Amino acid sequence: MPQILIPTALRRFTDGADTAQISAATAGEALRALAAQFPELGKNLFNDEGKLRSFVNIYVNDEDIRYLQREATPVTATDTVSIVPSIAGGALSQEEMLRYSRQLIMPEVGVEGQEKLKAARVLMIGTGGLGAPIGMYLAAAGVGTIGLMDFDVVDATNLHRQVIHGTADVGRKKLDSAADRMLGINPNTTIIRHEMALSSENALGVIANYDLVVDGTDNFPTRYLVNDACMIAGKPNVYGSIFRFEGQATVFCLDDGPCYRCLYPEPPPPGLVPSCAEGGVLGILPGIVGLVQATEAVKLILGIGQSLKGRLLLYDALEMKFRELRLRRDPACAWHDRSRPQKLIDYQQFCGILPPPAGELEPREVKAKFDRGESFLLVDVREPHEWQIGRIDGAKLIPLGDLPQRLAELDPAAEIVMHCKAGGRSAKAVALLKEKGYANVTNMKGGILLWSDQVDASVPKY
Repeated sequence: MPQILIPTALRRFTDGADTAQISAATAGEALRALAAQFPELGKNLFNDEGKLRSFVNIYVNDEDIRYLQREATPVTATDTVSIVPSIAGGALSQEEMLRYSRQLIMPEVGVEGQEKLKAARVLMIGTGGLGAPIGMYLAAAGVGTIGLMDFDVVDATNLHRQVIHGTADVGRKKLDSAADRMLGINPNTTIIRHEMALSSENALGVIANYDLVVDGTDNFPTRYLVNDACMIAGKPNVYGSIFRFEGQATVFCLDDGPCYRCLYPEPPPPGLVPSCAEGGVLGILPGIVGLVQATEAVKLILGIGQSLKGRLLLYDALEMKFRELRLRRDPACAWHDRSRPQKLIDYQQFCGILPPPAGELEPREVKAKFDRGESFLLVDVREPHEWQIGRIDGAKLIPLGDLPQRLAELDPAAEIVMHCKAGGRSAKAVALLKEKGYANVTNMKGGILLWSDQVDASVPKY
């Protein structure tokens, strides 16, 4: 017998039943048999002349049959008939009804739920690895308004994981590339572009315009800023993080649940936890974690299921295992004490990130020193596997983690220039050497990436 799916709006006429098995040869016969079983429902499906009302749309196996035989459309025992009536205000167009039909027939979503998605406003911070699946799937699901916040441009090194961008997008603003891809998936979605870095000055003003925030960032200062701004604004924070083969996801700042500071009251010391740019990330990993975040966002909008509030989901791609840890709100966390108004702070300083050291050398200046035959030592503090990808001729490899044990290899009286991939680790190396009494030590700005741009493009960027 064909199955008839009954939408949420009409279930009050079927004693809550969301499906019915009806023996029939045509769609019309199935609907009339359903109307006979539930007379009050029948009044909403058929007019006084016994004709199917014009505002009731019927789908057979997700195909709109209004312009086919309508009631005379044949149905078999394996077919599914969906009733999709118009709703107050006409919030969903006929095209949207068809687009979201596979969601509309789910009792947990229905027309009401799809309306909620269309009315929802979600702020997505970051359009990179995590932002790629988040953005595409929120748009596909029918979220009506999506704010994108980013200020970066697409780089070739992004493409193995940031699948919202393509090869042709290299050099474009990530906001434009991501928006084009999302609108290509669903032109009904409104995209609001925020071309800026999230800061203590703009966070509250931007977040106030959205229902929830999905955090796709990759650094500690911004994560603490997102948390604190969401706590002040009273907005849920759908959190995810990735590194190498491992990922985390949860929902912070929701009702009586914990916040990011309950889990991590203080950031780790600078340099203790490498960034993805330093440690790498499996390209598929952000797809998995980002999809968990997108799922949590949709569930929050619909008000269905059990969110990750109070639960930290851990994913290990190498072992292909998911684990779950229980999170509790920290009673000592001041951010939950509404009697003590909080304010946003300097998050770079809070995370111990110092401004770039004065007197850095541009890569072209280092190249000029080589060309002049000056006596100095160029030290590369990257890891051996990075050294294998590309290196600067004449450099000496001493990974940052090995540096304290290998100081004897460096002459305190010599001129030393440190470099890494982008300048961050080498700046830490400069600080370490200066603490040990090395007076003539300098950082090369921008690392080997800037060297590739300024000096030698044959050195691979990664």
